[in-house]
Amino acid sequence: MAKEKQVFYGGQAVMEGVMMRGAKDYCIAVRNPKGEIENRSEKIAVSRFTQTLGKVPVLRGIVRLGSSMMVGYKVMTASMEMAGIDEVDGDETPSKFDMWLQRKLGDKLSTVLVVFAVILSLAFSIALFMVLPTWLSGFLAPLLGDNLWALGIVEGLVRLLILITYLLLFSRLKDVKRLFQYHGAEHMVINCHEAGEGLTAANAAKHSRLHKRCGTSFLLFVMLISMIFFLFVRTDEMWLRLLSRVLFVPFIAGVSFEVIRWAGISNSIIVRILSWPGFMLQKITTAVPDEGQLEVAIAAFEGVLEAERAQDAETV
Repeated sequence: MAKEKQVFYGGQAVMEGVMMRGAKDYCIAVRNPKGEIENRSEKIAVSRFTQTLGKVPVLRGIVRLGSSMMVGYKVMTASMEMAGIDEVDGDETPSKFDMWLQRKLGDKLSTVLVVFAVILSLAFSIALFMVLPTWLSGFLAPLLGDNLWALGIVEGLVRLLILITYLLLFSRLKDVKRLFQYHGAEHMVINCHEAGEGLTAANAAKHSRLHKRCGTSFLLFVMLISMIFFLFVRTDEMWLRLLSRVLFVPFIAGVSFEVIRWAGISNSIIVRILSWPGFMLQKITTAVPDEGQLEVAIAAFEGVLEAERAQDAETV
């Protein structure tokens, strides 16, 4: 009998709800303006090329990151619509630019907008967390002389400081606390499922709001691995240092994915030590949810399970 493949579920907090993701499907569950839980399930678009890359260590992390960003932007936009946040006056006339885009791109418009948004988001992240720390640490180069190792460590510490400062400032924005509560609900429901308990709000409430495979922990691993990696990529030329930080982002992301994937399936003492800093950072990006928010996260998780069962039935 063939061994059943283990599915590692993940997710994302969205506006007034949660998205849960399985191997081939995702489900968004949102508390709509009427107070009801509304959900939508959709298949994750996967080409044969990305399927092949998805079997190769490191490369699969790059593919998964790109897919997560694409899905993440789509579900955030959908959740705003479902929660009634982006409702506009029905009499509002589209601008000439909107009409031109619709005329030129037709049904492809939404896909093009998602890709454009992901590229902008990725460019902003690379500029903030890779380029800026390298540029700022360059001001300390004269004080460190020829000690490029020390410069690499300083650069890594500046990168970590920027990440923590960014998360702390972001957490102070209006409505972000509710987003972080849904983030906590997502983790608690996944932890409840992985503990083999029934998916109820009471059971989920007993579990931690922290999780080893969280995207926040992934970001921290990117910071730490980049610090180690760039200790061995040394040059006196600022433009070469900046260029290397951009070019090696995919590789570092791929390695970070392998580390967090390993951490997600192991409970060794080494993994617990490596996971601890990520857990501390998650205390910024998660908050304790209420019962209603846990119910929304459970609805999203059950939506994914239902979509998977439907696919299994089709293949029988």
